[in-house]
Amino acid sequence: MRGASIRHQQPLPSRKAPPRGASRMVAKEPLSARLPRPGTGWLKKVLWPLLLAGLGVGTWYGTEYAMPYIDRPITHINVQGDLSYISQEAVQQRVAPYMNSRFFSIDLNGLSADLQTMPWIAHAEVRRVWPDQVVIRLEEQLPVARWGDDQLLNNQGEAFAPRELANYEHLPQLFGPQRAQQQVMQQYQVLSQMLRPLGFSIARLELRERGSWFLTTGAGSAGPGIELLLGRDHLVEKLRRFIAIYDRTLKEQITNIARIDLRYANGLAVGWRDPSLAIPAQGAVAKN
Repeated sequence: MRGASIRHQQPLPSRKAPPRGASRMVAKEPLSARLPRPGTGWLKKVLWPLLLAGLGVGTWYGTEYAMPYIDRPITHINVQGDLSYISQEAVQQRVAPYMNSRFFSIDLNGLSADLQTMPWIAHAEVRRVWPDQVVIRLEEQLPVARWGDDQLLNNQGEAFAPRELANYEHLPQLFGPQRAQQQVMQQYQVLSQMLRPLGFSIARLELRERGSWFLTTGAGSAGPGIELLLGRDHLVEKLRRFIAIYDRTLKEQITNIARIDLRYANGLAVGWRDPSLAIPAQGAVAKN
């Protein structure tokens, strides 16, 4: 019988688990990094004002040097616009004092206001064009009627007084309180448009202080001028009544009519030039 042998095995080395909460080693900062650094805020506080001051001084000297080349004297004034009632020479005389100004110092508002004091200038627009030019855009008055005996009215109902009033006697003549210029002009435009298809034009329109309106037509293809008494209100309705009766009854006798009173509620009264030529059936009041 073979003898059995027993071998003693060496126990394997055991691995210990790393302790919990272990941390890796971190290198320490050098001493120079941990020392406080000298502050630079004071340097910024000093340098920024110096830089700004230097920039300002440089800009000032640069502007002083360049200004004679930028701010030149005005040498050209260009006048634009369709001028029918005022000459270029008159405009040039008015702007001549501004020719001594420089580009940036010229008083554009003053020049515009000065031009608009000229009777025929309704609006003046003035602007600079570098390097030495001023452009003026003019809009003339558009005369539509005479206002009283010594003024004209434009299409906006604004009065102006040119010197050559004798040249505009062909325009209709409007009368009224000074505060009623636009009202009279608007009424003129409405009534004129209504009468035009009949061949009538308005030679005179008057608004009296108490509010009554009086209209005189001009002589033309429809015959001699006649006077229309319109009263205070409802002018359009009264004129429509006149137009309706005129086409139906009065047209054949228009040359013998001097005056028509439309101040009635439902009719009109006719004033004849020669009553003996009036048709008897046409009484003093024609009912609508």
